[in-house]
Amino acid sequence: MLEIRKDPSAFPGIDAEALHRMMDEVSAFGGGPDGSMTRLTLSREDGLARDWLAAWFAQEGLRLEVDAIGNMYGFLDWAGKDAPCIMCGSHLDSQPNGGRFDGAYGVIAACSAIEAIRRRVAETGIKPKCNFVIVNWTNEEGARFQPSLLGSSVNSGEIDLDFALARRDGSGVSVAEALSEIGYAGEAARVVPDALIEIHIEGSAHLEKAGLRIGAFTRFWGAVKYRLAYLGRQAHTGPTPMAERQDALLAAAYLIAELRDMADKAGPDLHTSAARLEVYPNSPNVVPGETVMFIELRSGSAELLASAEAELKEKIETCAARAHTSFEVRSIDRRRAGEFDAGLIDLAEQTAKSLGQTVLRLDTIGGHDAVSMSAVTPAIVIGVPSVGGVIHHPTEFTTPEDRLLGTELLAGMLWRFCVDGNILKN
Repeated sequence: MLEIRKDPSAFPGIDAEALHRMMDEVSAFGGGPDGSMTRLTLSREDGLARDWLAAWFAQEGLRLEVDAIGNMYGFLDWAGKDAPCIMCGSHLDSQPNGGRFDGAYGVIAACSAIEAIRRRVAETGIKPKCNFVIVNWTNEEGARFQPSLLGSSVNSGEIDLDFALARRDGSGVSVAEALSEIGYAGEAARVVPDALIEIHIEGSAHLEKAGLRIGAFTRFWGAVKYRLAYLGRQAHTGPTPMAERQDALLAAAYLIAELRDMADKAGPDLHTSAARLEVYPNSPNVVPGETVMFIELRSGSAELLASAEAELKEKIETCAARAHTSFEVRSIDRRRAGEFDAGLIDLAEQTAKSLGQTVLRLDTIGGHDAVSMSAVTPAIVIGVPSVGGVIHHPTEFTTPEDRLLGTELLAGMLWRFCVDGNILKN
């Protein structure tokens, strides 16, 4: 059991005005008047947000490095080259017509926490025992380029750099081309810290329903993602007899219904979706000749995920036969299920207790960059409440009070490393 100071005054104080002001500033890049956010990775809006962050690093005296996949790192080198390095941060990219707080809050909270720690060190005169690095990961969302968690997965070694740079969006633009266009194709080496703490909005309503304000994700679900194409025969929707149609969209429709049935029968431990379709030629009076589906299976159980994938393969064939089409599986992406670091979970709970809060232990079903990084370093994701459980929507919201509390918790956890060094090895 990690021991922690019980006096909350020992923790760095967060400048609440600066925290909320920075959140507003970064929300201007891609933000709409209805609260929406469209800041797709490596877009013009993402480039502006990155420029804003780079300027903040320069203003605060942090050393900026950018790697070949565009991950941004702001280093606070003040404890010596042999001192442990603790990472915090998240991502600035968003979903199309998404919310303002998913990812971006984690980056802004990290900036505010490090700013507070620097003030506290100046006030106390202590000698820091660790270095810090704030990170902005590339393409966490996977909205423009697939797979998601692209930048962190390259950094952790789970995805090959050349493969990642060759991914193309719907317009045929590659990751490499997009990085060059906004000026963030760097050359820095991979960064493997001694620990990673990512703070994030919860993205569900468990905290709100429990009447609590801090969640620690202890387990992350695995995922299997298929890019599947049903191939039919393009034809006129008027004269072509129904019995002779080879309708690629119909095959996809059959499979969508089957995916929902799979989840209903499996219960709450399996989530399925087919949230994106690309229909060709996509004309109202043409039988679709090709439909591309983006399919996801998610579960915290590796065994359930494997059995669900086997069932999916059977249903893909059945639906193709039913609609008189063929099919191609064009890509498969996999993300393992696992657990976050027990020492960091313990630290989060003790820090929260010092702040008068109780931590709710949760699973994360959605992916986070800390999931990728957990393969190479101790990692954790901390959650603060999402009002109504809303995420990936313009009404996504976390109250200023909860954003401040989450940042105070992050600063408190980081402060322990600053004072005592790598406590995970003690």
